[in-house]
Amino acid sequence: MEEPVLVEVVRSGLVESRHRGSVVALRADGSTALAHGDVENPVYGRSANKPMQAVAMVELGLDLPAELLALVCASHNGEPMHVEGVRRILVSAGLDEGALCNTRDLPIHQTSAREVIRAGGGPASILQNCSGKHAGMLATCVVNDWPTEGYLHPDHPLQEHITGAVEALAEEPVRHIGIDGCGAPAHALSLTGLARAFATIAAAPTGTPMGAVATSMTAHPAMVGGTGREVTELMVGVPGLMAKDGAEGVLAAGCADGRAAALKLSDGSWRGFAAVLLGALDHLGVDSAGASALRTRSVLGGGQPVGEAHAVVF
Repeated sequence: MEEPVLVEVVRSGLVESRHRGSVVALRADGSTALAHGDVENPVYGRSANKPMQAVAMVELGLDLPAELLALVCASHNGEPMHVEGVRRILVSAGLDEGALCNTRDLPIHQTSAREVIRAGGGPASILQNCSGKHAGMLATCVVNDWPTEGYLHPDHPLQEHITGAVEALAEEPVRHIGIDGCGAPAHALSLTGLARAFATIAAAPTGTPMGAVATSMTAHPAMVGGTGREVTELMVGVPGLMAKDGAEGVLAAGCADGRAAALKLSDGSWRGFAAVLLGALDHLGVDSAGASALRTRSVLGGGQPVGEAHAVVF
């Protein structure tokens, strides 16, 4: 099946590029309201799976303030508030950043990266965007008296529980387990399964592990992404929306009433994916007027806007 064009990129009145992909939207009753492309094929959710992983950690006894639980769900910018938050999670478990086994990197946020370099620093695991998740995994191991060494191995009890939680939330078997960019297991699901999981988490009652994750993300969107990040702007612009981006063009979101959507741009681009999500939410009747700025992304020429990227499938 050839996937449909979801995004067009227009420069000076001429379509310059097109991004194909798949998108699914689910009604509150779980039925499919919209499906373009192959929404049943397995895809790596990448970091869009983090809310499911966080649910598993809370089920296992991880107990953090809401802003730090949001950081466990994050692909953060590496701004000072994020780095300090990761340190707080580690200290709460009696650990330091030396326990982190995620890849070393500079902050995504360019200003923060420059500040690190000016201070004589360089790539570090705590600065990498997945360090909040890894700190949460380590803290969960400590709570359960499990070894922190080897916590990323698929056979570690932590990862086995996470896999089970992902399957339960998506209501389908994990199709494949690979290795994510940060070194953690990467679970492959259908886009429909990913949307189902977001619907379940976002609609969960308070006082449950799922409800704790949803509340943390919607209350602290800046911890989930950061300055200039579309995932943060989506949650700020659509109050109550739980959204998470993932590498290689993945984006998913769920509403408190159970409506949800998930998409992947097949070329791995993130350009225009927020506009596609907003189109899916429009199809579901979600009021997304507060995020209207994300419906287009400027194309620059000579430093000035000369066009835009926008969704075309809706």
